[in-house]
Amino acid sequence: MRPGVVAVAGEALVDIVPAPVGGYYELAPGGSPANVAVGLARLGVPTRMLARLAADPLGERLRAHLAANGVDLAHAVAAREPTSLALVSVDAEGVASYDFRVDGTADWQWSAAELEGVLAPGSTGPVVAVHSGSLALTTPPGAAVLRALLVRAAAEATISYDPNCRPLLMGDPARVRAAAAELLATADVVKISAEDLTWLLPGRAPADVLDDWLGRGPALVAVTLGPDGVLAGTASGLRTRRPGRRVAVVDTVGAGDSFSAALLAGLHRRGLLGAAHRAALRAIDAASLNDVLDDAVAAAAITCSRRGADPPTAGELAGRWQAAPTGS
Repeated sequence: MRPGVVAVAGEALVDIVPAPVGGYYELAPGGSPANVAVGLARLGVPTRMLARLAADPLGERLRAHLAANGVDLAHAVAAREPTSLALVSVDAEGVASYDFRVDGTADWQWSAAELEGVLAPGSTGPVVAVHSGSLALTTPPGAAVLRALLVRAAAEATISYDPNCRPLLMGDPARVRAAAAELLATADVVKISAEDLTWLLPGRAPADVLDDWLGRGPALVAVTLGPDGVLAGTASGLRTRRPGRRVAVVDTVGAGDSFSAALLAGLHRRGLLGAAHRAALRAIDAASLNDVLDDAVAAAAITCSRRGADPPTAGELAGRWQAAPTGS
């Protein structure tokens, strides 16, 4: 794996997930940014988590989970507020929906002082990318502080953004659209799901949004289509669609986060992260882009095939995971 750190900024919360039997619930580590950090680390990418981790028992479990997966927590904040909770429901097709308990919790209370020095080089090299998204970029008061971090980081690092919409907490879609438009001017890599687009931009076709967003600044935009794979393109004019992978879906928790992690890992492996490599990222060739996307689709499929946010390791993706493409 090439040197260079990917920093991930945002929430690390606890998912309350249905147990396999008995009608009970279990606790599991979650939060979209934290899931991406674990996914990156499992794929061999040096990963730094920028999170506010509570000192309560749930926060300690989150800290232990991240550390056990090789995520660097040297810049994580020891927060006095309690841990955020997400109550997860899974329908008959394994599709997850979320309810939240987040009032006054740790993830949203960022101050500018807490983010000083978080982009300093580490033992494995400089920070070459910063990924963020989801609730951390829309929930006050910390959202503005994290958005400012992304703007500052863009001078040296690739910026990766996943809106990961949560309508229950994000409120008015128009407000989220405005925030997303601002971030598109900063982001280099954008991933969004078709489900998110239905809420954020109702009536807009994924291909239309892809072209629109690529004209606003990003080098690469990927629209995930659930079991139908992914539609993606680059600012240089490349467009591609890759098929999904056929799996027995247990649940979809963390699938999109695994996609983002594998996407960034593939770009990292090819030396395409970092502000100095923006031109190369924009000019990525079709074969390389398809290969990166196929791994990202496979990573999401693996996660769907097991319970909870459980992204694959590098070994599970080695040589391309061999589940059949959807429709084959």
